[in-house]
Amino acid sequence: MEILFNEKGIPLMMTSSSAFLETTGKPENYIQEKLKILSPYASTLEDIVKYKDYQVISWGKNNHFPHAANKQITTTSVLNTGLKFLRSLTIGQGIYPCKVLGYDDKGNEVLEAVKDPKIHQFVNSRMVRRCLEKVSRDYFKYGNGAVQMIPDKAGSSIVGLNPLNALYYRYTVPDAWGACKCIVSSDWPDKPGTHQTDKPQILDCLMDYDPDLHMEWMKVAGKMKNSFVFPIRDSWSNNDYYGEPIWLPSYILGWVDIAHMVPMFLKKAYKNQITWKWHVQIPYSYWDKKFPEDQYKDPNARKDAITKHMDKVETNLCGLENAEKPLFTNYAVNEANGKVEEEWKITALDNKYKGGENLVTSAAANSEILFSLMVNPNVFGAGMPGGSYAGNQGGSNIREAFLVNIANAWIDRQNLLDPITMVLRANGVKDVELRFRNTILTTLDTGAGTQKTLS
Repeated sequence: MEILFNEKGIPLMMTSSSAFLETTGKPENYIQEKLKILSPYASTLEDIVKYKDYQVISWGKNNHFPHAANKQITTTSVLNTGLKFLRSLTIGQGIYPCKVLGYDDKGNEVLEAVKDPKIHQFVNSRMVRRCLEKVSRDYFKYGNGAVQMIPDKAGSSIVGLNPLNALYYRYTVPDAWGACKCIVSSDWPDKPGTHQTDKPQILDCLMDYDPDLHMEWMKVAGKMKNSFVFPIRDSWSNNDYYGEPIWLPSYILGWVDIAHMVPMFLKKAYKNQITWKWHVQIPYSYWDKKFPEDQYKDPNARKDAITKHMDKVETNLCGLENAEKPLFTNYAVNEANGKVEEEWKITALDNKYKGGENLVTSAAANSEILFSLMVNPNVFGAGMPGGSYAGNQGGSNIREAFLVNIANAWIDRQNLLDPITMVLRANGVKDVELRFRNTILTTLDTGAGTQKTLS
């Protein structure tokens, strides 16, 4: 028998050669656990990590959010692909320097290309492309990005853009002006300096209210000779310190876990060619009374006791010698409402396992994860979660979904462009705007397979 436990030693799902068992109902501490999950990574001023004289705001539970999120992303295929799709769609085919001359009758911008070769060289450089690629990666993965702005020796202009890896920086408590420090360290989530090879950097951060004004203050005060950080946050979560990624609700509600479990479950089923005979549903309260947590030294000891107990149950259910043998279970009645609680439900399964329903569940999980990313599943050839990738209606849906994604990308694109625009302004380029190139899919009756647009 194989048992899937949670971190507290409570069995969630059990499989054997003849039975499939799962825990049903709600744990006694469901409400408390729900409150923890609904805001698992919201930083508060009480959640502080002390480093030298600085108060560092912990990024999520145990200061571990980026690393925990990265593990979820890299082990969930649809989430990983959906995030990369958003990154690629947002960047498009690169940026385009231009001047806005006005607007036409439909409200579209009338653009004029900038002919200065130095500006073109800058916006099409590897430095800018690297900045957009890495910052947008962290922005969509974790809800935060950060760019290290590198000035010249005189502190009069900005000569470099260095995107910081979200795994290795944390912010301090902001001051009265809303400005804070960014502490960069390869030791995070542990304290900086834990390892001898670590050399932490403490950099000033531009305030969110008006970063351009903050930079001008630094220039006038002669403080722009040192590099500083431009934070980029997704503000939808209302977290002023660390933004939360848009895929987080799909994780909280369990869709990411389902996307993990279904392929693992099917792999185990096909590998062992199992045919289940029994489906046993066991209430949470049974484990709390039969195996109280305080009677075991650690969760592993509790897991061992439960495993031995369930082996006995399986032995009683299976085998020729147990044919027509009765199985006795107990149940409790809630005196307040007269409902039966803590009752084991054992159902005989007549049909061999085929896995079709799990594929429907997997399709639903994939679609729900994409919905949380605001990505229409039709873009990937998938449909609504009512069936196994059902509901796809061809190229029209894909084109329309793609156009909606581009329209919704405007605010994210502006956030990502802010540091690049700041470089242009700091270096004396005042009248140039940046727009993204897009390749738009069209139908054959237009005479072309694609069209180039700017946004």
